[in-house]
Amino acid sequence: MSVPIAVTMAGSDSSGGAGIQADLKTFSALGVYGASVVTALTAQNTKDIFAIHQVPADFIAGQIDAVFSDLDVGAVKIGMLGSAAAIAAVSTGLRRHRARNVVLDTVMVASSGEQLLHADAIGALRELVAQAQLVTPNLPEAAALVDAEEARDEEAMYAQAQKLLALGAGAVLIKGGHSGGSESVDILVEGTSRTRFAGPRIQTRNTHGTGCTLASAIAAGLAKGLSLVDAVRQAKTYVTAALEAADRLQIGAGSGPVHHFHKWW
Repeated sequence: MSVPIAVTMAGSDSSGGAGIQADLKTFSALGVYGASVVTALTAQNTKDIFAIHQVPADFIAGQIDAVFSDLDVGAVKIGMLGSAAAIAAVSTGLRRHRARNVVLDTVMVASSGEQLLHADAIGALRELVAQAQLVTPNLPEAAALVDAEEARDEEAMYAQAQKLLALGAGAVLIKGGHSGGSESVDILVEGTSRTRFAGPRIQTRNTHGTGCTLASAIAAGLAKGLSLVDAVRQAKTYVTAALEAADRLQIGAGSGPVHHFHKWW
């Protein structure tokens, strides 16, 4: 049986709620075999990040070569990269192996406030945008990438998405989770078209790994051959259900994880 394969290139979360661990759980929950390229190690739990160790660029490149030389990778999810050197290693590796269906989650700051991307690496991250079929920034990340004020309405979100398209992205999904109100709105922009994904804001503090989970769920859909719109729609449905079930888990004393396996336990 041919099984769809996706690879995550991201940081490790020692508490299991975000990063590589969340991505692999998401791939598995959605019927996709997951491989990984670890770009950073973090010592963290549900309350805070205590230490970050950057993986050397040559070792990142070695992991990429090992995975792509053997596995038929149908999609790539990119998360925390941390440094310009790591970004360069990933960018070169993607080109070397002609990676397809690249979903770039532009991770800059953890939900705890910890800086996850060196300030001098933002320019390199902008260049990586051009290699992505889809970029999935939240409101602060989109603003930082286009050097603008944070969007406060949907028209401003659309305008910033257009600027990201101008950097070379195939499409942009700007996530509105950081905005206020009872409704959370994400906007998918492809060329001049836009698709609006809206839903009620779920009241839970257990949101750790939400962005990682959404991006990896989209990559899983693309690996299975879904169109981009259908992959985003499937991912949104999955993440919403994982958030709704998050309070069934009692993990840690801080912001716990979403429930990746809500359908099974």
